[in-house]
Amino acid sequence: MSITVLVAPSGFKESLSADEAADAIEKGIRRAVPDAHIIKAPMADGGEGFTKALINATQGTLHEVMVTGPVGQPVQAHFGFLGTRGANGDAKRTAVLEMASAAGLSLVPRDQRNPCLTTSYGVGELVKAALDAGAERILLGCGDSGTNDGGAGMAQALGIKLLDSAGRVLDAGGAALGKLSAIDISNRDPRLETVQIDAAVNWHNMLLGERGVARVFGPQKGATPEQVEILAHAMENYAHHIGLATGIDVGSAQGAGASGGLGAAVLGLLCGKLHPRYEIVMQYLDLDRYLTDADLVITAEGSLDGQTPFGKVPAEVALRAKKRGTPVIALAGTIGKGVRLNLDHGIDAFASILSRPCSLEDAIDAAPKLLAHASEDAVRMVMIGMLMNHRMAA
Repeated sequence: MSITVLVAPSGFKESLSADEAADAIEKGIRRAVPDAHIIKAPMADGGEGFTKALINATQGTLHEVMVTGPVGQPVQAHFGFLGTRGANGDAKRTAVLEMASAAGLSLVPRDQRNPCLTTSYGVGELVKAALDAGAERILLGCGDSGTNDGGAGMAQALGIKLLDSAGRVLDAGGAALGKLSAIDISNRDPRLETVQIDAAVNWHNMLLGERGVARVFGPQKGATPEQVEILAHAMENYAHHIGLATGIDVGSAQGAGASGGLGAAVLGLLCGKLHPRYEIVMQYLDLDRYLTDADLVITAEGSLDGQTPFGKVPAEVALRAKKRGTPVIALAGTIGKGVRLNLDHGIDAFASILSRPCSLEDAIDAAPKLLAHASEDAVRMVMIGMLMNHRMAA
């Protein structure tokens, strides 16, 4: 009795890439069912791995470049060019890059996690590098950010001046935007008016309000309650001045809060457009085609909780699998509050890969082994169910 399993995981933040997670799951499946037919489709959601996933899917090219990291240090980032034509026959030379490569949370040392100070400046340098290399269109993945500066640093790297009441250029970081008094776009890189920028964002992420980026994601990036309020006020002031400078209301725009508010800068200052991330990703990864032959889907992510149905990889995979009646198992490093909500959104079963309490550092180090063991256990249980059904039908 064999089985076809579609393996479609996200990456585990600061631990496993989506490719590495897929390899670990495959290893576990092989232990349980050596002759299983396994289809690996590592998923990207705009965060870490977005660039390489689209480059691999289109046989494109990858380019490395040094940029300014989120705490001001040089970091090795990357962008790429798609190897095939864009969707709908678009023949533009299309670059793909992810903000996480230049300003991701994994690039912020744990003892320096202060989103009042971290900057997205390196993302702007990455955009500039793609333009210098001849990009006519840019796909920008938004996710896994270590910043909450509203994309201000990115904008500054591309020639936009953010000034205080005395006409001085603002310091780096989200908190400085509370002092923003004027935005000068006269020296903005002129290529931004002709290049097409399409940002893949979590459509649920808003810039302002109680569900705004500072209050929802600030604490995850190290912000104290007091800093959260400072950042929330700064984002309100920032949105106000973007409106004055460009006439664009980023405060109420879907996805403007993506990547610490980077979406707001893409939309309001860089002449770009925001798109639900899977609207872009699925043009190249074609998950639906793989689902046609699958008997079972295994997806995975670092954390599974009540936020997962709102734009995370396991929920998107499950949504598409349910349209075909294909069962879905989700594996996660941690199981959080509200996780059972996922059972109403296409995930049929879920489990943590941790079998005993351990430190975060130990869990990260052992992640490949833990994920392989959890995958093996899950598939063995599935095979028992299949055997029982076969015997009952005989």
